[in-house]
Amino acid sequence: MPIETFLHALTSYFVMIDPIGAAVIFYALTEGKGSKYRVSMAVKTIMVSITIILVFGFWGEVLLARLGISIESLRVAGGLLLFYTAFHMITGSPEGPRQGGADLEDISVYPMAIPLISGPGCLALTILLFSGASETVEKAGVIGAVILINAVTLIAFLFSSRIIRCIGQTGDDIIKRLFGVILAALAIQFIADGVRQLASF
Repeated sequence: MPIETFLHALTSYFVMIDPIGAAVIFYALTEGKGSKYRVSMAVKTIMVSITIILVFGFWGEVLLARLGISIESLRVAGGLLLFYTAFHMITGSPEGPRQGGADLEDISVYPMAIPLISGPGCLALTILLFSGASETVEKAGVIGAVILINAVTLIAFLFSSRIIRCIGQTGDDIIKRLFGVILAALAIQFIADGVRQLASF
């Protein structure tokens, strides 16, 4: 059903993008650079992110088909990638580019949009969600989830200074690990579905 597709996509994107965690990093990269700069970077980041996700959602599967990669294989690979991301969220291990870029003038494309918001894990999730939405109304539900979660992320960016004061570093660590566990469960489900479909061929 469309509402179930929307809620599943919304939950998956919320866990994958982690607006609160992204806002904490956004605050660190824009601290002391003025409210005008912060608003500009927040809006630009979200616009770039939505564009990348939707373009990949509509044409990513076609690209895979041209490369001879089945969606079942992508489900397994995407699940493994999501589990890798979840592992780092739970253990608190560094994630490379996500930690850098503090001295960049324009942080909207890198590291905020790529790889923080619309990174490899998010794009793999996007293909899986769009491929599972067989009807137009279901695809509309996924698109709605993409727009809504990015809107929530934008609000989190704009109020990132208040979020920092409210949750602190300990709160952010707790949220990250909780979302990591949920994401790990989603990843295992993707892998199980992919293996089951591959085995049925």
